Amino acid sequence: MCDLDQEVEIPQYFLCPISLQIMKDPVTTVTGITYDRENIDQWLKEAVDPVCPVTKQPLSCDSDLTPNHTLRRLIQAWCVVNARHGVERIPTPRAALTRTHIVKILRGLTVPRLQSAALDQLLAIATSDGLVNDRRVMAESGVVKAMVSYIIKCSKETKTTSFLEKALRVVNAVWTPTSTEVVKCVSENYELLDSITSILNKNSCFNNTTRNLAVIFMKDVVKVASSSLAEQLSPEFFEGVIKILRSRGEINEGDFAGPIKGALRILLEVCPHGRNRYKIIEANAIFELLELELELNLAQTEKKKITELIFCLLAQLCSCAEGRAQFMAHSGGIAVVSEKILKVSPVVDDRAVHILALISKCSATKEALQEMLKVGAVYTLCIVLQADCAKYLKDKVREILRVHSYVWNNSPCIQFNYVLTRYPLMQF
Repeated sequence: MCDLDQEVEIPQYFLCPISLQIMKDPVTTVTGITYDRENIDQWLKEAVDPVCPVTKQPLSCDSDLTPNHTLRRLIQAWCVVNARHGVERIPTPRAALTRTHIVKILRGLTVPRLQSAALDQLLAIATSDGLVNDRRVMAESGVVKAMVSYIIKCSKETKTTSFLEKALRVVNAVWTPTSTEVVKCVSENYELLDSITSILNKNSCFNNTTRNLAVIFMKDVVKVASSSLAEQLSPEFFEGVIKILRSRGEINEGDFAGPIKGALRILLEVCPHGRNRYKIIEANAIFELLELELELNLAQTEKKKITELIFCLLAQLCSCAEGRAQFMAHSGGIAVVSEKILKVSPVVDDRAVHILALISKCSATKEALQEMLKVGAVYTLCIVLQADCAKYLKDKVREILRVHSYVWNNSPCIQFNYVLTRYPLMQF
């Protein structure tokens, strides 16, 4: 809008309650309040627990937004009348996306010469900024189901790798876990599982981008997968996921966090099912997790999130003898874990102490206990007793120190007498 003459008074109901600007595309929410589509779309997209800005009533991220055609025509007419005062005419917004339009595009996927154009159209709609309603319409029109079928088809035809990448981008953008139809098409889809496994493992057929997109998609799939599907994950699947962790050096810096977090969340989600814990360990996951933590070079926020995921997964894997054996086989395992205590977050503190407790209780060989002393783990545990930590965490640390005090008590590295003098009520 241009600067308006002072005598022009804008009707209050022409203004969006969010931006306080004249609405270009007024839409009404289920709460009965009208907003400019761009503003309310952005509001719904960014809010954690979205509510109506005016009434404070709950709104879902895929809330229906009904075009207010009458108000739009009134605003346009008012703009024309006041054009001499510097008011620009509001153009008619594009027609709202409909299921009919989406279904027509999806039909193009069945025609070889139209496939590329159809995928480009879907991708353009799915990745447009601020169009929350469009993505909801796409999900309701069966786009996820169509993309899943297309991904399965493309994974078997390596000549269509560029199409596969586009299909994965579309499904990642449109994915709606609250949709019954979406969940139904993937929760027991063993053919999809085989396709993702193939994509993750065939290095010569699919590039890094395609594999990264596949693991991000699979992160959403495993959240809604049936128990039977989760238990049927093959060793090859886990090897493919671990490859994402191992290929961290090949991923561009801007693309690093997403695929890595996706791979870690997959492993965390499926670890408790069946024999998955052992399959993950057999894929050499613990070694790769420790190496990943050692090599992390990201912004602090992203690094914290990934470290928390790594430590949560390590704690699960170290709950069995095979996991602890692999952990101890890494020369820096105990050092990596103890070094992060009190430096990252309470989540990491909890999981790190839990890992050390598992080692000291179930794998407390002479070599392990000496290594805990040598790399500073015992000293760090003593510091936890002095820090502002939760009581349960201090109790767990106190138990570790009490059980093995006969080994560590006389060490010149740890001044147990000092700790006992300063905290006389502590019984080790």
